[in-house]
Amino acid sequence: MQNNYETIMIINSAMEEAAIKSAVEKIKDLISANGTVESVEEWGNKKLAYPVKKHSEGYYVLVNFSSNPEFIDELERVYNITDEVLKHIVIKKD
Repeated sequence: MQNNYETIMIINSAMEEAAIKSAVEKIKDLISANGTVESVEEWGNKKLAYPVKKHSEGYYVLVNFSSNPEFIDELERVYNITDEVLKHIVIKKD
């Protein structure tokens, strides 16, 4: 059974543009391999409300997708070990 999810990740904006695009593609490819990517919205650089890992700005990306519930644990594991990702959240949609 597939559920609908959305995830927002904040990527370190101090990196080069190519490295940011590579990080987005890495996550998008992982989701595609385990589900269906419905949309990807790159919101770009935004000021953070508070410093995160000593950064005051981040590159925001929103991904809407559907996958099996078991995949979410793996996605969060990959977020946690990816140095480029400052913060993330995965939300199940109704």
